[in-house]
Amino acid sequence: MRFENRVVIVTGGGKGIGAGCVRTFAEAGARVAILDIDLPEAQKLAAELNEIRHGSIFVLQCDVSDLLQLELSIAETAAHFERIDCLINNAGVHPPATTIEETSIESLERLFRVNFVSTYAAVKFALPHLRQTRGTIINMSSMTAVLGQHQSSAYAATKGAQLSLTKSLAIELGAAGIRVNAVLPSNVDTPLMRDWAASLPDPEAALQRVADLQVFGRMAQPEEIGRVCLFLATDDSSFITGQGIEVDGGASLDY
Repeated sequence: MRFENRVVIVTGGGKGIGAGCVRTFAEAGARVAILDIDLPEAQKLAAELNEIRHGSIFVLQCDVSDLLQLELSIAETAAHFERIDCLINNAGVHPPATTIEETSIESLERLFRVNFVSTYAAVKFALPHLRQTRGTIINMSSMTAVLGQHQSSAYAATKGAQLSLTKSLAIELGAAGIRVNAVLPSNVDTPLMRDWAASLPDPEAALQRVADLQVFGRMAQPEEIGRVCLFLATDDSSFITGQGIEVDGGASLDY
């Protein structure tokens, strides 16, 4: 029970990588707040876990691009659990492949608001509570932040911004005992990944092509990303801050 009775907020925690984080932290004894725009998915996960954890999973419907809603959700979490020990900025979107000519400035601004501005704002709103617990911040970036991605320049830029923010915040908040790190996954077997594959003529072949990019010949499971986040949130990583942890299954090797 490595995180027993401590409190973690997971934005976008209803499914995918976020749900993997929620499950992992719940197994470690945490009290978890799921902030997700998809309320039914978040409630379904919470109901499943609360059968074992007996009310330790708290759900709030939250569109992270609505900054007032985000601020109120973080404040409500702090009031409900009376503390915040870890913030995982996981919520985000990945648009379909789009060239820069086809990407409107409006859609770029929207993407930055969802993927980056929400991360910056959530830290700002949670910081008074994290100062009290000398807590941790984990930003869910992406390997695209360091490798780029074809026809995804806008998305990669948002993830690069998260990584740069991570490093600067680690310097700014270190004296307060707050550690800030980023996790950079490659390909993860999530509902979003499978929805993408289902849009193609041969979904299974598409998923296999993605799996083969990793040296293990498979994608990561969401809980594997969650376990990295748990490591970064505990004293096991007490001297690690300002880092982008590349959780890519070797996909970038022999690049």
